[in-house]
Amino acid sequence: MIIGIVCYPTFGGSGVLATELGKALAQKGHQIHFITYQQPVRLNGFIPNIFYHEVQVPTYPLFDYPPYETALASTMVDVIKNNNLQLLHVHYAIPHASAAYMAKKILELEGIHIPVITTLHGTDITLVGRDKTYAPVVAFSINQSDAITAVSRNLSDETFKTFKIEKPIEVIHNFVDVQRFTRKPIDAFKKVIAPNGERILLHVSNFRRIKRVQDVVRIFNEVRKHISAKLLFVGDGPERTTAEDLSRQLGICDDTIFVGKQEQMEDILAIADLFLLTSEYESFGLAALEAMASGVPVVSTNAGGLPEIMIDGKTGFMGNVGDVETMSRYALDILEDPERLEEFKRNAAEHAKTFDINRIIPLYEKLYDEVLSHVEV
Repeated sequence: MIIGIVCYPTFGGSGVLATELGKALAQKGHQIHFITYQQPVRLNGFIPNIFYHEVQVPTYPLFDYPPYETALASTMVDVIKNNNLQLLHVHYAIPHASAAYMAKKILELEGIHIPVITTLHGTDITLVGRDKTYAPVVAFSINQSDAITAVSRNLSDETFKTFKIEKPIEVIHNFVDVQRFTRKPIDAFKKVIAPNGERILLHVSNFRRIKRVQDVVRIFNEVRKHISAKLLFVGDGPERTTAEDLSRQLGICDDTIFVGKQEQMEDILAIADLFLLTSEYESFGLAALEAMASGVPVVSTNAGGLPEIMIDGKTGFMGNVGDVETMSRYALDILEDPERLEEFKRNAAEHAKTFDINRIIPLYEKLYDEVLSHVEV
């Protein structure tokens, strides 16, 4: 198949999933065309069957804000016509689904029928989509898609609650390349972070308010009162300075390490002992799944789709949003007992196989075949 993938090219979960999906499909012989404003961060190295098309957004004095959606739709039209694309798979509703609808209608005038699959990822529904400024367009674009998928049952339920959706939503969970994340720790790297054999707690996110990174700092502060430990923060965003300030106020800044955005997460996860995810909401929790695939147990909130990937008491523990005391106790329950820690690590790695990329990709291929079977000739 010749497939166009439209996504945000950033470190966020939707962009990561879309890129990894495209790479996996290309390895199975499909021809993949990425359409976005810059090369996706996970699209590193040459991969046969993968092509990247940059959306150029010219600036004119007439526009206070460059019309990206229009430029995206025009680029879709050009790529589809000149590369004989068979379908478009757009990730994140805004503005990708609406731009795809525009491109589809333009092409229909030329006798070209291109089906559109929209995958919903989370904040496109739970945050941005609920804004009255965007809600009507979001609902319309989703309903005009030939097929709709969501990355968790929770997100599917939230979509039906938020919008009047007239079509079924197929749940295809996010996935992880288990083989990629099965890595041995690099001893030299681990000694830099934890020179005296301290336990390493890890948090990875875009540091938005919904991630509640101050709770991560507070949990670590409680853990550190009982065991020697280091906290490693990976990522960047608006709440990073808040977390840094709190670590200074609590006097734990020397044991709290911020390394910014990183691409080789498999090497970082390999040295971690526990992953902390304190989010107010997660549509799925891809970062937690990658941690589990690396054999890292997770202490998280029970928000959104996290209960769909976690087994409470086996791969880690879940607490209520904001319940720092309980999550701190859970973290210590795992970290203070070496045998229990090893058991949780094994459980996490084993359960992650349920979401292995080789199990999930065929579900997308099946959906593609079903959608293409209904295309007008």
